[in-house]
Amino acid sequence: MTDAPTYGFDTLQIHAGAKPDPATGARQTPIYQSTAYVFRDAEHAAALFNLQEVGFIYSRLTNPTVAVLQERLATLEGGVGAVCCSSGHAAQIMALFPLMAPGCNVVASTRLYGGTITQFSQTIKRFGWSAKFVDTDDLDAVSAAIDENTRAVFCESIANPGGYVTDIRALADITDGAGIPLIVDNTSATPYLCKPVDHGASLVVHSTTKYLTGNGTVTGGCVVDSGNFDWSANDKFPSLSAPEDAYHGLKFHETFGPLAFTFHSIAIGLRDLGMTMNPQGAHYTLMGVETLSLRMQKHCENAEKIAAWLENDSRVDYVTYAGLPSSPYYERAQACYPKGTGGLFTFAVKGGYEACTKLVDALEIFSHVANLGDTRSLIIHSASTTHRQLSPEQQEAAGAGPNVVRISIGIEDADDLIRDLDQALAKACG
Repeated sequence: MTDAPTYGFDTLQIHAGAKPDPATGARQTPIYQSTAYVFRDAEHAAALFNLQEVGFIYSRLTNPTVAVLQERLATLEGGVGAVCCSSGHAAQIMALFPLMAPGCNVVASTRLYGGTITQFSQTIKRFGWSAKFVDTDDLDAVSAAIDENTRAVFCESIANPGGYVTDIRALADITDGAGIPLIVDNTSATPYLCKPVDHGASLVVHSTTKYLTGNGTVTGGCVVDSGNFDWSANDKFPSLSAPEDAYHGLKFHETFGPLAFTFHSIAIGLRDLGMTMNPQGAHYTLMGVETLSLRMQKHCENAEKIAAWLENDSRVDYVTYAGLPSSPYYERAQACYPKGTGGLFTFAVKGGYEACTKLVDALEIFSHVANLGDTRSLIIHSASTTHRQLSPEQQEAAGAGPNVVRISIGIEDADDLIRDLDQALAKACG
């Protein structure tokens, strides 16, 4: 499409990056189930491998179906480019890979998905990287945690599991002053509810498995590059600003400008890490994105109604939904997330751990699964599952204490979901 910024979100979520297949006229983007692509001639092949021409070489690097999804997500997020990969966790590593080196650290929010906390606190140590966890509502603590070896700040726009909303602009002001990028996981909000780039984020990551696909069929991840960060402003990011030996001294930022991060992530990240999204997965996600705005409206509408009902139920201690006027994040949510605060939140059940497990087992419509962002309503007891590897202190900091369950509200009839919760709470709380 031309002049894409002039189109509305609903139009872009269907058309951005796509056009009828030139060979067959197929209107839906085909699944290009091909490993490799024929070069026009030897000169064409050399130009592709030397990064002098953009095209398809090998599907570990680039694939036509995946390329459409990359362009669509970059457009929806307001970025200049995107790289899709095999999962949300892969996207997080892909985001950090060009920035980090042994001895470097990332400052990360304490309010993150449990698997992300484990990845950052344990797994990245094997690369010689480290993470400092801070409460990102405490801006002074964020500033104090940044040192000469910090290469990024990482947060979630709407935090999993608690549904807390982050003041992205405030964090971006800090990272701008420190000369480092802000990375925002926008999985729970999606670009329909929030565009972190508009609030100053440098990079945006997604688990496309969740709301973007929306139907619980495939795993995937994506890193969106805002194109706004100056990788050559200091000497902290040599992978992007210094000569790259693998490409005869090419400097990615000098050569590709705003697309430096995107090109590096494909030419080196996917080339060497190999965390590639498969074309069939990209196809499923493309179909899901076509209805993103419609689904998110329904997710938010249902979540607001159900959260209000839960808050008034005597068997519930508290509800964390930021769309409730009682939430400490309500005013921030109204200002920064005017279309709604998503379908993800937690609530605490009177009776603690045992009552939570009884509740989960008693539900009939809600599915007990380790996922979120599905059309179906989902529930999980985070302390015994997704956050099980964390210490009790880490669980509490993440909003996943033993008396808390996380729910991802789907697009079913809200009254049916309330009746299901009502009967399950009756069994759980006696």
